[in-house]
Amino acid sequence: MGRIVVAALYRFVRLDGHEALRGPLLEQMRAHGVRGTILLAGEGINGTMAGPRKGVDAVLNWLRQDPRLSALTHKESTCDTMPFRRTKVRLKNEIVTMGIDGLDPEHAAGTYVKPEDWNDLVDDPDVTVIDTRNGYEVELGTFEGAVDPQTSSFREFPAYAQTHLDPARHKKVAMFCTGGIRCEKSTAFLKQLGFEQVYHLEGGILKYLEQVPPEQSRWHGECFVFDERVSVGHGLEPGPYQLCYACRMPVSEAGTQSEHYIKGVSCPRCFDKVDRDRRARFEQRQMQVELAAQRGEAHIGDDARR
Repeated sequence: MGRIVVAALYRFVRLDGHEALRGPLLEQMRAHGVRGTILLAGEGINGTMAGPRKGVDAVLNWLRQDPRLSALTHKESTCDTMPFRRTKVRLKNEIVTMGIDGLDPEHAAGTYVKPEDWNDLVDDPDVTVIDTRNGYEVELGTFEGAVDPQTSSFREFPAYAQTHLDPARHKKVAMFCTGGIRCEKSTAFLKQLGFEQVYHLEGGILKYLEQVPPEQSRWHGECFVFDERVSVGHGLEPGPYQLCYACRMPVSEAGTQSEHYIKGVSCPRCFDKVDRDRRARFEQRQMQVELAAQRGEAHIGDDARR
């Protein structure tokens, strides 16, 4: 089959009747051997899918036949093994949950900055650079000099912005996130608060790591991704992290050497938070995974991905 193509996509667009898209889209993905999770909401589409080249292209072409999604863009990378266990299309109130009503990311987001121009922007001492991702993502890597809001979910970002950012003091604000979608909302929110010069990295960290050579990069570390690759580095090559099945958080190579790391059961981050019943369930599942591997079979299991 060759290398697996991974396509991350999103588009903010008024998608009336999005519920009717769920069934046909799920059919298309299954028919073409494509796995992953796609979210549909009245404000647009968001998700990541993976499969053979022809399958991914077929699903993307099908989506773009809808006039509202004709301008849908996506970012690609490749890997050797399927990074998703299942095929899902979910209906949501928001394609990325921020919890703020009245935002219009389609028309009111900040100014896009292309990856090749990002270094010049963040090198400007008058620019406040903000990482809009969650704390566990920032732990793996970020841009030098970027502010970490120390949030555990994107819902916390509005409160952070209202408390720590001031239009009179922070004249220029540049934001970035994994693929760009969170910045569409965060920059629209800042403009709603009265900030005028608001910028965001077009295509997100993934596009930057794909296009900017390591020797010119301002990025340090790995970029967390929401699939079984766990993280990617420059050139979008999979990184050294593993995913803890219990808490769905990244585990470093050093973390796997901890006494609290039990594959499929717990890691140093969650070992004291997993109760006896859940631990027993995880242990049973891991045993089934290993037995399936011995038989040369894939174990779908209970996908607990957030």
